[in-house]
Amino acid sequence: QVQLVESGGGLVQAGGSLRLSCAASGRTWNNYAMGWFRQAPGKQREFVGAVRWSGGDTAYADSVKGRFTISRDVAKNTVYLQLNSLRLEDTAVYYCAAAYIFPKSALIPFKTNYWGQGTQVTVSS
Repeated sequence: QVQLVESGGGLVQAGGSLRLSCAASGRTWNNYAMGWFRQAPGKQREFVGAVRWSGGDTAYADSVKGRFTISRDVAKNTVYLQLNSLRLEDTAVYYCAAAYIFPKSALIPFKTNYWGQGTQVTVSS
């Protein structure tokens, strides 16, 4: 059974940092990309960024480029999202996702096959 389990969310002041983790289990991930999405109250879920499991290349939404960093630890089957220079508008539930991807295919658009349950990030002023 595939499971994506997020952790690391919480309350942080604007300008601060958090690191989210996503523990991935239940299958091998070599042909997958791992992504992060977020959903703020009253808004649609939006793509944040992704990393190719086998190669480690990444892609980001324009709104987070230069502030957020995605990485993965293959040995631990874990994906990370480092959030720096947080803004009030980054407040959202953050979801881990996995998408099957053909070799050398672009990471975007990210077509999710599996979702995590989400973790809340709240940025305060």
